Order: sequence, then C-alpha cells, then structure tokens
Amino acid sequence: MAGQRFVAAYRNILNPKPVKPPFLHVCQVGDPVLRSVAEPVEVEHLNCPELKQIILQMKQVMKRYDSVGLAAPQIGIPLRILLLEFKPERKEEFGADIYATREMSPLPLTVLINPKMDVVDYNKVEFPESCESVRGFSALVPRYKSVSLSGVDQNGEPVKLQGKGWLARMIQHEMDHLDGKLYIDCMTAKTFQNDAWHRINVHQGRVKIEFHKK
Repeated sequence: MAGQRFVAAYRNILNPKPVKPPFLHVCQVGDPVLRSVAEPVEVEHLNCPELKQIILQMKQVMKRYDSVGLAAPQIGIPLRILLLEFKPERKEEFGADIYATREMSPLPLTVLINPKMDVVDYNKVEFPESCESVRGFSALVPRYKSVSLSGVDQNGEPVKLQGKGWLARMIQHEMDHLDGKLYIDCMTAKTFQNDAWHRINVHQGRVKIEFHKK
C-alpha cells in the first residue's frame, strides 16, 4: 500500500493534473486564450457567484504579482473584465523624475466590466512597457496620450475614467488584452529586450525567468 502511494505521488509530480481557469497564475504568450477576443459579460450574470470568484481571483493575482493592471484572459477567462490600480508608493519605486516624465498618477483599485474606450488625444508617446504575460521582457510602445474608459463595476454601477499619460497607457494595454492583442504587436520591434540581459552576462548565463511570484 505504501509503495502504491509513493508511485501515485511520483506520477502526480511528473504528470500533474490539469488545472482549470480561473487560474492563480498569469497565462503566458502562446496560450490561445491571450489571442481570443473576449466575450461581454451578460447583465444577468453580474451578481452570479462565478463572476464574483473570477474578480476575487483577479485581485489575488494582481496582488501576488504586484501588477498595475490585469485582464480576465490573463487568468484564462475570455470575458471582458479588467482591473487597474496604481498605488501612491509607485512614485518612490520609479523615482520622481520618471514619475513626472511619464505622467504617472495614483489610481485606486478599479474594476471594469464590459469596458469601452474612446481616444481623446490621438497624438502618441513612446515609453517602455512590459507585461506579465510576456514575462521577463519589455519594449518601447507608442500609445495615445489620452483616452476615456467607461463600463460598470462588479455591482453594476457605472464607472468612468479619463486617462492621460501613464493611466492612458495602462488602459490601452489592458483593453488590448480583451481584443486578443499583446504589446508585442504594436511595439517598436528593435527595442524588444530581455530585462535580465545584463545579469545574464554577469552570471555567465546562469539566470532564470520566474513565471510566478510567491
């Protein structure tokens, strides 16, 4: 009997059971869900337990990865739901100069269901961008300077955001996820980089990319 348990445990390590979405990790490029156009959430489903669980897990993943934004397809759910947050302490993290240059500003945790975006200022600015679904890489990405966003929250209450600067960039990035797009589709290709390239050289290649955060 003990031998059978050992074999079963060993088999589970080598062939783990499939995990169904919503995930508590971020899907990576190559996963078909990231290239699908997300479906709208039906109004009658706003109060269903399944939707509340999806949003709860999105919040947990955002906290776990210390993200500024997350779209439902990134946890395996092809629905038009996104979360945005830019904590005040980010100013210290980025430094005052970058914070000002990139027009960053605080935003409390905001849930939007079935969001719709309109471009306010069609002029574009280019700044570095990365994504938890393309883990370990970044590139310069041109984005509209100002956009507006509207939708409803998890209680069905209207939500409207007027975003400029970095918030406009966050909005466009997450809205792209809902349409099956990634920043690599609109980046300045020659600027695409592995963010650990310097450490890779210093440590003679003995560097790995972690696809999860504890």
